[in-house]
Amino acid sequence: MRKSVVLAMCVTAAAVAMAETSAPRRPASDAIVQFVFTSDSHFGLHRAAFRGQQNVDASVVNAALVASINTLPNTVLPSDGGVGAGATVGPIDFLANGGDIANRAEVTEAGAIQPASVSWAQFQQVYLDGLQVKDHAGRNAAVLAVPGNHDVSNAVGYHKLMRPTVDPTSMVGIYNLVMKPSAPLTVDSFRYPRDRVQTSRDFGGIHFVFLTVWPDSSERAWLDHDLAGVAASTPVILVTHDQPESEPKHFTNPSGQHDINSTDRFENLLVDTFADGAMIENPAVVEQSAFEAFLTSHQSITAYFHGNANWNQFYDWTGPGHTASLHAFRVDSPMKGAQSATDESKLSFQLATIDLTTRRMTVRECLWNTARHTSSPSVVWGTSATVDLTPHRRR
Repeated sequence: MRKSVVLAMCVTAAAVAMAETSAPRRPASDAIVQFVFTSDSHFGLHRAAFRGQQNVDASVVNAALVASINTLPNTVLPSDGGVGAGATVGPIDFLANGGDIANRAEVTEAGAIQPASVSWAQFQQVYLDGLQVKDHAGRNAAVLAVPGNHDVSNAVGYHKLMRPTVDPTSMVGIYNLVMKPSAPLTVDSFRYPRDRVQTSRDFGGIHFVFLTVWPDSSERAWLDHDLAGVAASTPVILVTHDQPESEPKHFTNPSGQHDINSTDRFENLLVDTFADGAMIENPAVVEQSAFEAFLTSHQSITAYFHGNANWNQFYDWTGPGHTASLHAFRVDSPMKGAQSATDESKLSFQLATIDLTTRRMTVRECLWNTARHTSSPSVVWGTSATVDLTPHRRR
């Protein structure tokens, strides 16, 4: 995977020190949009260790994460020069989950991972019932989610043995939660790729778009239509599962019957047939270039939140041709973090705070398990990045 350009503003001590000397005033509450982003919940997995216990179920770990999120409204933001620096967090408008809510129900040497139906029930209990934060109108904060590759594979099958072979429960649950169809889908009526999460929400003049797995040609066609009704001056933020670079194996198999099989190992999650050869090891240059071209023709798309390869990172994605400039935010996983899987003190989620007047957004890393062996849900602030969301001033 090609390394992306990391935002220097979020990692240098000198930049933080400079920001602290010129910290902006706290915007009025009605001029703020605020949301939490987490991803890759992976209900069905177990952490090797968590808070002094061994082999801890994902439902326990995710419940602890949500307990920490519930403490945020009364937590004071750090003096880092970002939006709202030094003020109390206050209302949170929504929580976004970047997918892989249910782990694939694979049959492993250690036994079968639980079905998606069980995992979705746990997600409902932990997130939909357990989240207690309020939005700026005093209502329960919305919970929004997009499907990840594990959610889709549960629904369409996989090249390794699963039990059951297919179970679209988490896909159906995510679809009904976010799309809110007049006639809710069932596991019997669900059809993929017809039934994919493709929707948008406006919060305070910011246009948020929620997409399934990655912006393939079908997603981009829908998005093109969606953005036709949005002013070019309105900042657009994409929330999806895969990183902008996309995973080759997630595309449709270019070989043989174009099916899912253990030889080719393509997963057929995206509608586009892989155009860069017949091996999943080949980088998805053609596909990334198409997304890059889409971004250059839609300058209002200024930020991108994703999971999949999980650690906290703030970076700019420019595409293979280096013509795009997309502020990207990668988030950790409570179960499969690249770093936090072996060091639980690095477990984190993100809090994004947007000043609607200046259109500045600060995304802060929320370290929620630094104490390790205690049940304290308090958050410790990690790194942060502040970016300008204004389309014509994008860097």
